[in-house]
Amino acid sequence: MAASVASSAFFPVPASAPKNAPGRSKDNNLDMGGVAVNVGAVRSSARARVHAAVPKVNSGGKAAVTDGEDDASRSSAPTPTTFYNQLPDWSVLLAAITTIFLAAERQWTLVDWKPKRPDMLIDTFGFNGQVFRQDFSIRSYEIGADRTASIETMMNHLQETALNHVKSAGLLGDGFGSTPEMSKRNLFWVVSQMQVLVEQYPCWGDTVGIDTWVSGHGKNGMRRDWHLHDRNTGQTILRATSKWAMMHKHTRKLARIPDEVRTEIAPYFFERTAIADEDSRKLPKLPGSGEARARKYVRRGLTPRWSDLDLNQHVNNVRYIGWILESAPISIFENHELASIVLDYKRECSKDSVLQSHTTVFTDCTDGLGETTFQCEHLLCLESGHTIVKARTMWRPKTTNAMGILTPVSAGKF
Repeated sequence: MAASVASSAFFPVPASAPKNAPGRSKDNNLDMGGVAVNVGAVRSSARARVHAAVPKVNSGGKAAVTDGEDDASRSSAPTPTTFYNQLPDWSVLLAAITTIFLAAERQWTLVDWKPKRPDMLIDTFGFNGQVFRQDFSIRSYEIGADRTASIETMMNHLQETALNHVKSAGLLGDGFGSTPEMSKRNLFWVVSQMQVLVEQYPCWGDTVGIDTWVSGHGKNGMRRDWHLHDRNTGQTILRATSKWAMMHKHTRKLARIPDEVRTEIAPYFFERTAIADEDSRKLPKLPGSGEARARKYVRRGLTPRWSDLDLNQHVNNVRYIGWILESAPISIFENHELASIVLDYKRECSKDSVLQSHTTVFTDCTDGLGETTFQCEHLLCLESGHTIVKARTMWRPKTTNAMGILTPVSAGKF
């Protein structure tokens, strides 16, 4: 009784009318919201679908009848009027619900719902006023034997950030970092000087953020600075500053900044320096000054590869750093890490150039722990003698090597 009352609350049964009442049809109707439903027709349709899917079984030795004959015999038999006969066909509703859930489950399996690590996300860009920021994840192929990113890796990230800064500002022409007005005049930027201070080296999986901005330098130059920091801790990783000049694409000579170009870039100038105390000491023309404590190393026969050239058909400035360090003794890399580098670019080299790398190592100082800091002077030149790049590097002792063992080095190892 309670079940019948509860069911009638959700599925109200119309009051039975007299058999001979006017307007009563031969089949029983259920009025739901003003819509008349032929229950007999619904049941017959549902049974037809079920019988079409399930074959008849001959049992008890009687001949099996066809679906059509069975449906005809059943439809001709009078159906008793009960509460359950007036309900909708639940098999159809259940099949629909099952189909919906199966479809939803199939779509759910196609979605990667697992949360991603921050260092696996795509590189993010941001342009906030005059300072441009870009994030990088240190990949496994960007680390070296020390399990940290190399100086070339970080220099490439600095260059990528600079180009994306120009692109996001809408100033990227058809050249490599050239503005539209520069492209019209066949001009492009070349770096003349650069100084980099490295406080620590990121490891595989670290996410680093790079801020970069530009400012004017003299009458015909531009300055670009970078600040690289750890995105998780906020600690400074690297600071760098550079000076740029314009060169003509065809004559390969330095050029003045046209007024139209200055109008393009001036709104983005931000007067701020990443390195307060710049190393302005002049570099010698030849490596070494003949001091007794200086040791000289030379690497000859260096040639550019096709992949070393950029869009302007000259060797990328990051490649020069690799060539400079080619002549440094391996013992420095094993026991020291690069703390700073000053670069003075003198001229470019072509794809057919053959170069020499010269390195002079000086014992700079020894701290209270007996660990020695080294200073090196470098020269990259053509075999004909023309200077390409001059550089000065400072090297500090590694606290640990790749195996986690302290390895102080004295000057006597050279």
